[in-house]
Order: sequence, then C-alpha cells, then structure tokens
Amino acid sequence: MTIDLLHFTPWTALLGGIVIGIAAAAFALVNGRIAGISGILGGLLRPKPGDTAWRAAFIAGLIAAPILYRIFTTLPDIRIEAGTPLLIVAGVLTGIGTRYGSGCTSGHGVCGLSRLSVRSLVATLVFMGVGFATVYVMRHLIGG
Repeated sequence: MTIDLLHFTPWTALLGGIVIGIAAAAFALVNGRIAGISGILGGLLRPKPGDTAWRAAFIAGLIAAPILYRIFTTLPDIRIEAGTPLLIVAGVLTGIGTRYGSGCTSGHGVCGLSRLSVRSLVATLVFMGVGFATVYVMRHLIGG
C-alpha cells in the first residue's frame, strides 16, 4: 500500500473530524437528538407535526456547506470510477442497510460510538467490514 503524499491531508482531515465531533455533540446537547443523517432525512419523509423545520434546516445545511465552501476555495476534483447503475444499486443497498441497522454511519459511527453504545459498535464493525469486503470483491475478484 502506498500513500499519495501530494494529496494526503491529515491536518484538514483532523480539523474536519473535530468540527463534526463538536457539531454532533452540540446537536445532542441543544436538541437532545442524535445527528444521524438517515434518521433526520427519514423523519422528513414521514413528517410529524412540529418536527419538520429543524430536519429541513439540517439537510439544507448539508447541501449548503459545500456550496459555501466553494466560494472560499476550489473543490477537489471528484473522480467516480463506477457507472450510474452501480451507484444506484449501492445507494439502494445503503438505504436498506440503514433501515435494518437502525441508523447510518453518522448515527452509529460518530454519535453512537462516542456514547459507548455496544449496538453502535456492532453496527459500525458490520458496515465497515461489509464495505471492506465489497471493495475487495469489486476490485480484486470481479475486477470492477
């Protein structure tokens, strides 16, 4: 394994992780809720009275952040090495996985692990393991 040191950005990655951690902690302290994206989005798809505005604002912030970031710096080149059908299948499987796992990577991996949740530890180990296995199969066995 080699690391592309030209594009290796540990300090910005660390800063990003710290910002995500602070945001997730603040969200939990202020709202008493977990910042799990699939749950927040799912609540928008099945709205309850008085529960839509904060969810919409959260999702709007996720969309607006890279747009605002682009004003101050250039975005990195995005290179996706998969076709549209594969991306659609991957998205559907991810959505199904978040339903069966009762949460997503942000809910379990960031918020759940920080609360020392055993359920989140198991979920994170499963989705990371499946991700590793999928990449291995797709890149080395199938050759995609």
